[in-house]
Amino acid sequence: MAAVAASATAPTFTVGITHRGTSLPRSSPLGGLRFNSQNPLKNFCGLKASSSVTLESQLSFSGKETVSALRASFASKAQTQDRTIHYNLQPQASFRVAVLGAAGGIGQPLALLIKMSPLVSDLHLYDIANVKGVAADISHCNTPSQVRDFTGAAELANCLKGVDVVVIPAGVPRKPGMTRDDLFNINAGIVRDLVSAVADNCPGAFIHIISNPVNSTVPIAAEVLKQKGVYDPKKLFGVTTLDVVRANTFVAQRKNLKLIDVDVPVVGGHAGITILPLLSKTKPSASFTDEEIEELTVRIQNAGTEVVEAKAGAGSATLSMAYAAARFVESSLRALDGDGDVYECSFVQSDLTELPFFASRVKLGRKGVEALIPSDLIGLIEYEQKALEALKPELKASIEKGIAFAQKQTVAA
Repeated sequence: MAAVAASATAPTFTVGITHRGTSLPRSSPLGGLRFNSQNPLKNFCGLKASSSVTLESQLSFSGKETVSALRASFASKAQTQDRTIHYNLQPQASFRVAVLGAAGGIGQPLALLIKMSPLVSDLHLYDIANVKGVAADISHCNTPSQVRDFTGAAELANCLKGVDVVVIPAGVPRKPGMTRDDLFNINAGIVRDLVSAVADNCPGAFIHIISNPVNSTVPIAAEVLKQKGVYDPKKLFGVTTLDVVRANTFVAQRKNLKLIDVDVPVVGGHAGITILPLLSKTKPSASFTDEEIEELTVRIQNAGTEVVEAKAGAGSATLSMAYAAARFVESSLRALDGDGDVYECSFVQSDLTELPFFASRVKLGRKGVEALIPSDLIGLIEYEQKALEALKPELKASIEKGIAFAQKQTVAA
């Protein structure tokens, strides 16, 4: 599952490594790797470079013939530039990741994708039931991380101790006719309890909230962390990457663009009209008619419902959500590993608008959010500017609903 394309006359060649790589900001957790003959490691997809190259079993999905071809290609390219230069593409597995809700529809494929990352040394899988089988199954994959399972509230603390990134997909999925707000009463309590355990056992971890409605569950998590005295707004993220993944896919299809090159920032929130793809900011630059802008915007906003209806009661957008969440996890791990060029859209505490939380592009670093990127909100077209103002009341209400829930629970306690 690794592919090589090279020729005697072509100045570049491509190595596709399914095991690794989020090409920032446009690729996925299963991206490719492109070298340039003038600057071989300028554009890479998540792998960190150092002074020598070894292509051993970490390309674990490759056959011997492919590995031999890779070695030959690397050697040939290196010799044409500097016989003393070597390239090393072996990241070190050094981070612990916990998935809370790992036996669910999102949790299982998400756990599998995280298992594929060579940056993960330990993968902790937690759920209230049925997680042992999931862990046993995933543990057979020949990738570096060690998998452990934890079942029930009594084992939650052990699951979280020493963890660097906590991902929370736990909760009930949407069914036909349900809105994200219909999930609130169940999922709000689940997120509250899980984040409380995170605060007690790994307060310095990155926290990725997937459980819907994200517009409310992220503010709930923030309030819980504040009450525990460990709130760091730079390390709390609402995972809105799926909106970006969908926007990139739909725009590439509509405009017949190479998908890996397409990047559409999505701002606002993570439900209905609060999801605002900024098509005018698409990279590479693309022109859209007014009709195309409205059609694409509405489709991106309603894409979750599209999947719920297509599955006809059998589930929601679990696979695409797992894919998008794995991309965000990979980006976080790269940032923790010292990569200085990691950008993703996420629902975070923000001062870009008058709202206390807002989804926008952020720069990630070792301490979490290093910077919010305001430029995406400058120079919007009229449609986007009106849509931005229209989403604010609904997003504000969802945020306040989450805060009120958390504060009410505190008073009751």
